[in-house]
Amino acid sequence: MPEQHRRFSAQFKAEAVQMVIETVKPVAEVARDLEINAGTLANWVNAWRRENPGSEQPVSPSERARVSEMEGEIRRLRMENEFLKKAAA
Repeated sequence: MPEQHRRFSAQFKAEAVQMVIETVKPVAEVARDLEINAGTLANWVNAWRRENPGSEQPVSPSERARVSEMEGEIRRLRMENEFLKKAAA
């Protein structure tokens, strides 16, 4: 049986690339979060970087720390949300 290929909108691709570029997360982790193939996302990121050379601004250590802190808070809130969903059921 032939494998079906998913189609992604240009907006979805752009947002996925921005997640990789603006955070300190590796491509594989972002791909896992978005439930897409890591190779596909890597291709999108590489294409964006070829089209926009020098557009990426380096992330300062304070920004990295802030992003890491916010990601931790998001994880905690998601766990609380899941717990509350189960408790309400």
